[in-house]
Amino acid sequence: MASPTSWSEENFSCPICLDVFSSPVSTPCGHNFCRTCITKFWDEQAQCKCPVCNELFHTRPDLRVNILVSEMAAQFKTSVRVKEQPCVERGEVPCDVCTGTQLKAVKSCLVCLISYCQTHLEPHQRVAGLKKHRLVEPLDHLEGRMCTKHDRLLELFCQTEQVCVCLLCTVTDHKSHPVVPLKEEYEVKMAQLGNIESEVPQMIQERKQKIKAIKDTVKLSKKDADTEIADGVQVLTALMRCIEKWQEDFNQTVQEKLKSTEKQAEDLIKELEHEIEDLTNRCSEVKQLSHTEDHLHFLQAFRSLKDPPPTRDWTTVEVRPPSYVGTLWRSLDQLEETLNMEMKKWCGVELKRVQQYEVDVTLDPDTAAPWLILSKDWKQVHYVYGRGNKPPDNPKRFTDVACVLSRQSFSSGRFYFEVQVKDKSVRCLGVARESIDRKAKIALTPKNGCWGISLENNVFSFHDDPVVCVPVRAELQKVGVFVDHEEGLLSFYDVEARVHIYSATGCTFSEPLFPILHPICYGGPLIISPVNQTD
Repeated sequence: MASPTSWSEENFSCPICLDVFSSPVSTPCGHNFCRTCITKFWDEQAQCKCPVCNELFHTRPDLRVNILVSEMAAQFKTSVRVKEQPCVERGEVPCDVCTGTQLKAVKSCLVCLISYCQTHLEPHQRVAGLKKHRLVEPLDHLEGRMCTKHDRLLELFCQTEQVCVCLLCTVTDHKSHPVVPLKEEYEVKMAQLGNIESEVPQMIQERKQKIKAIKDTVKLSKKDADTEIADGVQVLTALMRCIEKWQEDFNQTVQEKLKSTEKQAEDLIKELEHEIEDLTNRCSEVKQLSHTEDHLHFLQAFRSLKDPPPTRDWTTVEVRPPSYVGTLWRSLDQLEETLNMEMKKWCGVELKRVQQYEVDVTLDPDTAAPWLILSKDWKQVHYVYGRGNKPPDNPKRFTDVACVLSRQSFSSGRFYFEVQVKDKSVRCLGVARESIDRKAKIALTPKNGCWGISLENNVFSFHDDPVVCVPVRAELQKVGVFVDHEEGLLSFYDVEARVHIYSATGCTFSEPLFPILHPICYGGPLIISPVNQTD
């Protein structure tokens, strides 16, 4: 006998509803119908007859379930249902009840915490008690939806601790916390997610722009590096030419002195050799004459030998080696002068570069010590000893050192400003960190948060430990100050002479920096002047 799975649906279809039998019953004529279908059919007819063969029944037959057909129809339904249900694929939720090949789950029960395929879901659709269970779309990892402490479903959200909780949690650990249903918090978070979703493209665009800016910076840095190398090669080539020319001139000077000595010696030797030759000839004549017996010839020849040939008194004649004392130093002085000229040209180029980072600096009256007077434009500061008017107290004010800071601070990058110091002396000119102690008499050194120079009696000093002294030109009029925050570089320039004075490297600028001025009581005002970028 063939199994039900090898038959078609027609073998198990009700002639009335044309669907697979549901509670099949047989009529006395041998035909099978669904109990509901045949009952309803006879209720609507005046006489009871078979819908298939039209056999008439005088009384309504007592219908009984056809057990064989019922079982075979049930098996057919199950086999067809299984065949129609798809197997679980990647990313889908599998049925937790299926053994062997797992089918795709169609629902998950939040009470049973099990996911069911269509076949195994059938009891939840038929049994009264299971119908009350809450079914949702298939969910994976249902065990994670249970409270680990109370073994209850996580169905609320604690807004204080931002965690999912169960009903018992609201009367224990989260008793005083505001809680809302998961759906309500879900809607709130979804709205926030929408905002995040709209912000993300903007954030991506900003980061793309940042990447472009970084690449542009690298490209510009490469261009600057190429320019710097080219300028360096040009300057160093010029310096090497100067050194080569200096060496050539120095060698020539020494060689000329040596040649002069050699010429003198050569001339003297020639003269001496000439006298030796004359004397040798005279000696031969004397010897020859000493052997003659002719009285007349002897007397006549002796007359010519009586007077010796003219010769020099060689006792005082000498060849002195040339003196090279001072030759090297004079040449070095010339080299230094030439190198200074070349370095001045290069410094002019460098100064023009740093002047491009000019910032507008004004002085902050709230920081000025009691002895200082500022101009109305906040560009000049003058030291007045014994000033009578006491300024209002301010936590930013210097009280023990006559300093004043700028209004502007600089936390990164590069900046440059210039200060006139003509006919003046300055106790400190430079930059200071924001946290510098303004209420104590401190040394204005890097250790205490100040990087600056002083200028007194034409002696330029950088305030470090120990102090660095650098000689400067007597006519120093204007000092340029350049700071590279990231490089930890602080440089000072003689603006009028367009020469570099001093650079402090390896400085630790971990805070915002403020330009700082400290005039001397017997000097004139210090003036922050605009930058004049001249060629």
